[in-house]
Amino acid sequence: MIERVTLHILDSDSARRARLARLAFAAGHHAEIYAHAEELLTHAPARGLVLAQDEPVGEGITALVAAMMRAGQWLPVIAIAENPSISAVVKAIKVGALDYLTVPEQIAPLNEAVARSAREADAQRLSRARAAEARQRIGRLSMREREVLDRLADGCSNKVIARDLEISPRTVEIHRMKMMDKLGARHAAEAVRLRIEASDMGELAARG
Repeated sequence: MIERVTLHILDSDSARRARLARLAFAAGHHAEIYAHAEELLTHAPARGLVLAQDEPVGEGITALVAAMMRAGQWLPVIAIAENPSISAVVKAIKVGALDYLTVPEQIAPLNEAVARSAREADAQRLSRARAAEARQRIGRLSMREREVLDRLADGCSNKVIARDLEISPRTVEIHRMKMMDKLGARHAAEAVRLRIEASDMGELAARG
């Protein structure tokens, strides 16, 4: 018997949204419905899978992932479309969708996708949530503090950073202390780890 999952159905088409919700309930799941990504992110659900219409096809999932990353929130995504193209499927999977379905009309295909995705969801949720949080923390930095962090991540010493930015080593130390405080980092390695995690998702958050 399949494990009961909360499916957050994201679709601007009200009739299709209702149809998918009925299918989800018939399949033994709980369904929540949303017309837009903003509505989903405002409610900020902590658990479940997003069953998201890829609209426009090939662009919608990328925009959704970007919005989640900017908001510092993450839920695993199953993409759906009436007639998905191969390029749209590839693009959605590359940005992090766990699966891509033709809009399901029967219980079996939906439950198969949910079962596959649920197995991967927890690990993905943790890694993406860390990346989103890291981006939010780094977003608090001033431009100079970010420059110091970038060079610290490249392995530069305070002296090298000072020379590169044409400021004194003491000024570098001040920016570095402020940067560490804003990041909540206890040591340089933790600050660098946050920067790497944020960079992994940076391109996604810039899209959409």
